[in-house]
Parts: sequence; structure tokens; C-alpha cells
Amino acid sequence: MPAIIAVIAGLIVGTLIGIGVGYLLRRRSAQHSLEQAEEDARQLLTEAETRSRELELETKEDALRLRNEAEADIREWRSELSRMENRLSQREENLDRKAQTIETREEALHDRSETLRHSENELEDLRAEQLRTIERVSGLGRDEARNQLLAAVDEEIREEAGRRVREMERDVESTAATKAQKIIATAIQRYAGEVTAETTVSVVPIGSDDMKGRLIGREGRNIRAIEAATGVDLIIDDTPDAVTISSFDPVRREVARVALAGLVEDGRIHPTRIEEAVSKAQHNVDSTMAESAEQAATEADVLNLAPDVMKVFGRLRYRTSYGQNVMRHSVETAHIAAMIAQEVGADENVARAGGFLHDLGKAVDHEVEGTHALIGADIARRYGVRDEVAHCIEAHHEEVPPSTVEAVIVQMADAISGGRPGARRESLDSYVKRLETLEQIAKEHNGVEQAFAIQAGRELRIVVSPEQVDDLESMRIARDVSQKIEESVDYPGQIKVTVVRETRATEYAR
Repeated sequence: MPAIIAVIAGLIVGTLIGIGVGYLLRRRSAQHSLEQAEEDARQLLTEAETRSRELELETKEDALRLRNEAEADIREWRSELSRMENRLSQREENLDRKAQTIETREEALHDRSETLRHSENELEDLRAEQLRTIERVSGLGRDEARNQLLAAVDEEIREEAGRRVREMERDVESTAATKAQKIIATAIQRYAGEVTAETTVSVVPIGSDDMKGRLIGREGRNIRAIEAATGVDLIIDDTPDAVTISSFDPVRREVARVALAGLVEDGRIHPTRIEEAVSKAQHNVDSTMAESAEQAATEADVLNLAPDVMKVFGRLRYRTSYGQNVMRHSVETAHIAAMIAQEVGADENVARAGGFLHDLGKAVDHEVEGTHALIGADIARRYGVRDEVAHCIEAHHEEVPPSTVEAVIVQMADAISGGRPGARRESLDSYVKRLETLEQIAKEHNGVEQAFAIQAGRELRIVVSPEQVDDLESMRIARDVSQKIEESVDYPGQIKVTVVRETRATEYAR
């Protein structure tokens, strides 16, 4: 037991000794760390003081440098200001010198103007003295002399102008005819349309004479029903196996022909059936006209026309003029007008459309008052056709004076298409007789030297003697001849009467 107590006591003593030793060791370590920290603080303080002194030196150096730069800039600005002041001073001196020079020149000009004014006064006096001397010598006053001089100058200018005009006329005559012939010949050669001859009546073949009686009906009721429904005259005479349809309206005549052919083929002929056949024929004819109008527009290369215009144009499918189908004539005119426009540099599209639509009024000229040219132009404008094209339509027979090249081209193309060989059917005897009649009517008047029927009888040109006929008499002759033609001559369309009265002066240089 005592031994255990001794061991325990030894352990306690050892523990206490270890604690004391550890305390002493920790205290020494803490003191050493404190000393080390103090040493580090002193070192940092030293470094901070050193850096502060370095920064202070750098700041002083920068301030000194900036001060030097500022002083240098100030010295440069002062130098520049000094130079500018010198330049301004020099300019002021120059301006002063120039002002003195200008004043000197103004004084010199004033003196010179006084001298010139004095000279002008002397010159006016001399001129007045000369005029008085000339008037005294010539015996003429100033106004009389001026008038004589102006008259002499005017006469000389007139002679020179007349000479130049004659030279220009000779040049134009030598070249224009050849050029025009070449253009027209080229257009005709490039287009040659087929010619069809149609009449103003239609003939419907029937199987037998018994069919004529059935067409007439009891007490003529069938023929009356046909004529009432179609608006045509049905001629049933002794012609074997044929019935003739007559009407001034080609569309009505075609409707009647189609309806009558259907009735003859069907065999059932009575008023109710007649109305059904006419209605069906009207529909078929309308379709045919619409198709023909579209085909013609495509062939003539005139597109985008209004449907209403095409509807009216389709009626020309059954319209003829001296055996020439007007729709084919319109297509031909469009091609020729386009060719001529291309040759002379005009608007090809306007000329083509104007040629295609120039006879549009013929489709309704028997229903509307006025000439077909003006009617056609009114229809074209009403349905939105370009005004340039409408002008070509209204001017192609000169009811309206042509104001564009394209309108003149359409006139030419219309005359070429209608007057070319084989285009229209008319006996040579009646044609020549009509032309001779026109010329004879003109020659019946006093003072008429010559008369020429030109453009296939569409124009009558009368040349009168200027010594016997004055301007008023010329107008009276034109009016009287026009009235006489209207009363005594049968002719298509219209005839233009032109009276030519001119005075020619001819001299020879020998």
C-alpha cells in the first residue's frame, strides 16, 4: 500500500513538473513570437517610410515636369500671339494702302467719266450735225430714210429666205418621195393578207320547194315570226332550193342565217320553235364574234384590251367594205402601221393599237349618229383605251386633224390596206366612172384649172387660178362641190374636197 502511494505521489510530482516545464516553454515561445512581431512591424514601418519618401520625390519630379511643360506651352502661345499680331498689323497696313489706291482710282475714274461725258456730248452734237447735213443733202427726213433702209433690208431678207426655202423644197422633194416609197413598199412586202369577198346578203340552201311553204307558214305567220325575231328581210322567190336573207346589219343577218339553217335542218317550224332557234343562234354568233375578236387581237399582237372593246370589235367579224372583211382589214392595218412606225422610229405599240381599232366605229355606225371614226374614238375612250390610240382612231379620216406621227401612220396604213391591189372588190368600170364624175363636178366651176380624184376616190383635189378665184371664192367652191357630190354620187365613207390656190413666182438667173 505504501508503495502504491509512493508511486502515485511520484506520478503527481512528475505531472506537476511537466506542467511547469510546459508553461515555461510556452511563455518563452510567446515572448519570442512577440519579439518577432515587433521586429516585423519595425521593418514594415521602415519600408513604408522609404516608399513614402520615394513617392514624395516622384510627385515633386512630376510637378516639376508639368510646370516646365506648361511654361513651354505658354512661351509658344505668346510667340504665336506675337506673330498673329504682326500679321494683323501688316494686313491693316495693306488695307490702308489699298484704300488709298482705290480712292486714287475713283478720283481718276471720276475725271475720266467727266471726260467721256464731255466726249459723248460732242459726239451727239456731231451726229446731229451729220444727220442735218444728210437730210439737207438727200432731201429726206430721218423717219423716211429709216423706212427706206428697213424696206431695202426687208426685201433682201425676203429674197434670201425665198431662195433658201426653194433649196430646202428641192432637197426634201428629192429625198422624201424615195424614202416614203421605200417604207411603204417594205411594209406591203412584209405583210400580204388574204382577201375574202363577202356580200350584203346571205343565202340559205333548203332541201326542196316544199320547205319554202313551211317557212312561210299558214297566212305567212312563220315568215313574219322570223323577220320579227331577227330584224331581217326574208326573200322567198323563184330561186330554186334557196332563201335569201337581206339586212343592213351584218350581225342580224348572220343570226338569221344560223337560225334559219337550224330550222331547216330540224324541220319543225312554228313561232315558238323559231324564237328558240333565234335565241340559240344569237348565243352561237356572240361566241363566234368573241372568239374571232380574241384571235384577231392575238394575231395583231394587241393585248390587254377591255372586254367591252373586244365585244364591240367582234361585230366586225360580219362587217364588210367593198367585199373586204373589216376585221381582217383591221388586223392588216395594225401590222402595216407597226412596220411603218418601226421604220420611222415612232411608237410601235400606239400605231399597232390605233391601226387595229381604227374602224371600231363601223361595228355600230348604223345605230349611232356620226362618222365611224368619231364613234370609234368615243367608244375607245369610254372603255379606257389610251388617248393616243383614240386620237389615231378619230383622225384616220381627218375629221380631227392628226397631231401625232402615229395618227398619220394609221392613215397611211389604212389607205395601203384598203387600196392595195385585190383588197377591195369593185368593178373597174364603176370605179373609173366614179372618179371621172368627181373630177367633172369640180371642173364645172369657173376658175378651176385642174381637178384630181386621189386616194382611190377618197379625196378630190381642185387647183384654181389665183387671178380668177380669191380665198372666199375657194371656200365657196369647196362647199358647193361637197354638196353636189352628196346629192349625185354614191360612194363609201366620205370624200375630202381640197381647193388649192397658190401664187408662184419664178425667176431665172442668167
